[in-house]
Amino acid sequence: MDCRMESAETHRNKCAACFRQFNKLEHLVEHMRISYHSVHEPTCGICRKHCRSFESLREHLIGPLPKQECRDMFAYRGCKFCLKVFDSPNSRRIHQEKCQHSGTNAGIIGRFSNLGLRDNLAISGGVRGPQVVALACKMVGGGSDGSLDLCGRVCLIDEHENIIFHSYVKPPIPVTNYRYETTGIRPEYLRDAMPMKQVQRRIQDFLCNGEPMWTIRARGGRARILVGHGLDHDLECLQIEYRTEKIRDTAKYPPLMKTSKLSNSLKYDIQVGIQDPYDDCVATMRLYMRMRSQIHRTQDYPLVSDPQNRNNFASWRQSELERMTPEQMLEISRSDYYCWCLDSLYP
Repeated sequence: MDCRMESAETHRNKCAACFRQFNKLEHLVEHMRISYHSVHEPTCGICRKHCRSFESLREHLIGPLPKQECRDMFAYRGCKFCLKVFDSPNSRRIHQEKCQHSGTNAGIIGRFSNLGLRDNLAISGGVRGPQVVALACKMVGGGSDGSLDLCGRVCLIDEHENIIFHSYVKPPIPVTNYRYETTGIRPEYLRDAMPMKQVQRRIQDFLCNGEPMWTIRARGGRARILVGHGLDHDLECLQIEYRTEKIRDTAKYPPLMKTSKLSNSLKYDIQVGIQDPYDDCVATMRLYMRMRSQIHRTQDYPLVSDPQNRNNFASWRQSELERMTPEQMLEISRSDYYCWCLDSLYP
């Protein structure tokens, strides 16, 4: 009898998202208060466990100590690239052929960017134009020891992987290390290149798309969404300021944390040797589009920062919260980050 009561109590104190168990109900409430579990977290397609990142989900499925049932089922009908689980091995096979990310075709197309300047930057005005663009730079070295990063090449593509802008960039100070082994940049490429100030002005105007910087908002408007990896550094080197509400940085996105762009839990190929910024743009754009295409249950107010969710786990509601089931607490829990799937709902 006592064992059955203890088992029921343990189940009542078990988080409905991450399955963590607590001795006391108030500890579960505190866990839900600070964990920000939501429908936007990476979730196991077999046991429905919520994970904080895709790296954690991969460990849960095929890591050193996976859950046995999930590992066996995933090996039978799970996609090793996007970690989705399908109804049958045949469905998995058909999906996986399309799902595998390869830079082969992109690389061939991208080589055309080596031919020099390509400039399709234009402010759309009344025309919608591309609303999502990816940016990547290659840095040469400046300063006495060549360690100062200077933008020597920049590429911008649209969501269909078409090159919008490609140019070598003439830095404002002398280059002391061209880093040819990784950049492929030679002195003659920068001799008559577009000055950095001109590149900065053209890209900034294109991103804002005729909208004053101070009026840009998270949703709606004409300003474009900017995708990249480590964009803080790229934008700093280009001396471009842009609103964080419109930036989608794969280096900072919580579900992709503990991963890198080219060798991560979603299995991108690792670049070696000379690196083409077009390939970097394609990798980040495909990763963004995959994150954006996820289908999550729609909620009117999906973020914990929305005013309507301010009191969901307020301390004055402690008694009420302790009367809730774990599933009811999960229902009112909200995400502490902006899920990119929302970009498809609120363009």
